[in-house]
Amino acid sequence: MSNIVDQITGHRRMRRNRKADWTRRLVQENRLTVDDLIWPVFIVPGTNVVEPVAAMPGVNRMSIDRLVEAAKEAADLGIPALATFPNIELSLRDETGSNCLAADNLINEATRALKRHVPAIGVITDVALDPFTSHGHDGILREGEIVNDETVEQAAKAAVIQADAGSDIIAPSEMMDGRIGVIRQALDHAGHQHVGIMSYATKFASAFYGPYREAIGTGGLLKGDKKTYYIDPANGTEAIRDAALDVEEGADMLMVKPGLPYLDICWRMKEAFDLPVFAYQVSGEYSQIKAAAMNGWIDGDRVMMETLLAFKRAGCDGIVTYFAVEVARALSKKG
Repeated sequence: MSNIVDQITGHRRMRRNRKADWTRRLVQENRLTVDDLIWPVFIVPGTNVVEPVAAMPGVNRMSIDRLVEAAKEAADLGIPALATFPNIELSLRDETGSNCLAADNLINEATRALKRHVPAIGVITDVALDPFTSHGHDGILREGEIVNDETVEQAAKAAVIQADAGSDIIAPSEMMDGRIGVIRQALDHAGHQHVGIMSYATKFASAFYGPYREAIGTGGLLKGDKKTYYIDPANGTEAIRDAALDVEEGADMLMVKPGLPYLDICWRMKEAFDLPVFAYQVSGEYSQIKAAAMNGWIDGDRVMMETLLAFKRAGCDGIVTYFAVEVARALSKKG
């Protein structure tokens, strides 16, 4: 005998596989592990400095010595890599971001320290100029325009210097045309064929970056906006075309930034290209979750995990997230 539900469903009942914890675990399609995590960190000058970022509860700017301590914990938790971002003194910032070419600048000194003291963890560095410019843009500003070719030339030089310091992966995020190919040629010419390139292939002109700009000290410096070189949030096909050019130019990995609002782009990139795809769960995404959790409006831990799992479901091979250490600790307890 069958009832009306069996007649309608043809005896196909989706809840059979959901009836118990063990069956749910058995058929789970995607899993988040510590191997999926890249931890972005903010570096400041000085010694024994830990500065909370007000707009990002739980996130700190750290001097290199304290960063090394934090990196040791991250490595012990199994986090594969860090992505480093410097907050340098205003006196070192200028119109062209020239400090990015200093071999002993903050980001390169941090790389050397990390490779010396925590060799097991990967170091990913960015060549975008915004931490180094007095105007907060990712490139060189000439007569009101971010000039493409001169910026690319400087980014390529910075990439070689960062590789000399020990960077494992160069992650160019400034969205200039041709940057991946020029950086690849520069790295290879300098003998850094082993250094990878994780292209910020689709970086959108998003409103989700505000807390990050506070963290690296560019929020009050930015003149105008970045719409002439970041992608319009309305344009998915353009984003895939941009990524395709980076693939042709020699990118080893691809990045989507921001993350959660662009899960469709993550999926389309994974389907289109035979390369690892990563999402950057940016500062605005992180801060929203933290703020809502602090107000008791959501279960912060569950939302944190759910959003990260969403990236995996969308085809991402990994996620750059400020939650990385928090998640790694939770996963280690669960295991």
